[in-house]
Amino acid sequence: MIAYHRTALAQDLVAALQGKALLGDAHNGLFLAAPRRTGKSTFLQGDLRPALEAAGVVVVYVDLWADTRRDPGALIAEAIARALEPQLGLVARTARRAGLDKVKLGGLEVDTSKIGKTDGLTLTEALRLLQESAGQPVALIIDEAQHALTSEAGEAAMTALKSARDQLNQPGLVNLMLVMSGSDRDKLLRLVNTAGAPFYGSQIQRMPPLGPDFIAHVAGLIEGQRPELKPVDQGLLQQAFEVFGQRPQFFMAALGQVLSPLAAITGRFEPALLEAAQQQQAQDEAQMESDYLGLKPTEQAVLWRMLEKGPRYRPYDAEALRFYRDKTGHPVNAAQAQRALESLRQRMPALVWKSARGEYAVEDAAMHRWFEKRSQEGQWPPAPPQGGLPLSDD
Repeated sequence: MIAYHRTALAQDLVAALQGKALLGDAHNGLFLAAPRRTGKSTFLQGDLRPALEAAGVVVVYVDLWADTRRDPGALIAEAIARALEPQLGLVARTARRAGLDKVKLGGLEVDTSKIGKTDGLTLTEALRLLQESAGQPVALIIDEAQHALTSEAGEAAMTALKSARDQLNQPGLVNLMLVMSGSDRDKLLRLVNTAGAPFYGSQIQRMPPLGPDFIAHVAGLIEGQRPELKPVDQGLLQQAFEVFGQRPQFFMAALGQVLSPLAAITGRFEPALLEAAQQQQAQDEAQMESDYLGLKPTEQAVLWRMLEKGPRYRPYDAEALRFYRDKTGHPVNAAQAQRALESLRQRMPALVWKSARGEYAVEDAAMHRWFEKRSQEGQWPPAPPQGGLPLSDD
């Protein structure tokens, strides 16, 4: 993967997080949504983090998707603890040599044997200790933050972070910056859109996708390494990139294949790249259709309802149960719908996501886009292959 930096965007977000931007409330929390594999995590780690550090901010980064078997609340706490350890390691060693079991730091009494751990410290206390011991503001970047909502500990951590923000920040003084990113805007909304949500009232911002500047950068690299290909048709490259869903990993992999000396391509490479993008799109859609058609009738009806309703999906209300009955041709009660939902969650890969509060959503937002496209084209629901036997719930 080539190195492409979005320096200007990173600098703008740093200013917003510091409360220096004229508009917006990013200093109260920045919530960024972008589809999976579109460069969001690369930007957070490769551009935003260095820009914050250059501005004198201690950055704590945690990706809740890195290990979905771990409780997201524990992952957040451990990330803060790891950031605390180098800040307080010298203090701890000095205290232990002096025979002290506890020391006073930042107005807190800390057990020296637990420095680097979160036992005995609330998240608010740990963040205050990190900020005061470093003498710098702290930015906590949580990638795939919506995953925190899948456990009670994760939800509690989000509430604690809101409390920490309120306690550490003052008018004109931002000591704690919170950046929450998510690959599914509908799930991320659950952090902000109800009175009981931990960050109620905050706004979800759509992270700008990579665009013409990225394509121009790639075209410049191609022309620099392969002068015989000048001028590169940036319009066709942009078109292919969009068909790839603006996912740089897939785009660059296909580009490497069509530019390979082993590729059996006659003529220009740009049409071959566009064809590769269209083939990838067709494969992705064929896989989603196969997954859907492989479900039992009640599972299909439940997933159909979820795709249609999005964040307004209610699995067991009377309207939903009527919908299931109409689509399956037989009555479906709440217990049967719940079994279907659990089956969809247990599939590998899972098709359905569940929050700790019992809210359900499609796991991969790409399936929403597939559903909307098929619906607009009048091709929903997918028809089973000719000669295929209809599935039953038994």
